[in-house]
Amino acid sequence: MPPQIGADGFNVSDEAENIANLKVIVELAEKYRLPALYPFAVFVEPGGLMSYGVDESELGRNAAAMVGKILKGAKPADIPIFQPTKFVLAINLKTAKALGLTVPPELLATADEVIE
Repeated sequence: MPPQIGADGFNVSDEAENIANLKVIVELAEKYRLPALYPFAVFVEPGGLMSYGVDESELGRNAAAMVGKILKGAKPADIPIFQPTKFVLAINLKTAKALGLTVPPELLATADEVIE
């Protein structure tokens, strides 16, 4: 029997430490049968329940564009701040089933990525 941790689920932030340890976090959530909401779809692929966050590819493209501007001589202070415009909802139905959860059809209909 797992120790009592006093939680029915948890939310994982997008801190670098969490991303670096995503496999361990997902495994612990599975071990203790806790549903979790993650910041990126990369957590859902190895078994995380669901994620909602900025589109990682959009972040990469915009970071590359900023680096390109700086390399061409733009001052970093003159480059506008990037505001994400695309967000991704990913759901792992296999994990939901293992946790005994039913994902509402309305939520599935709005998901960008569903892992079965």
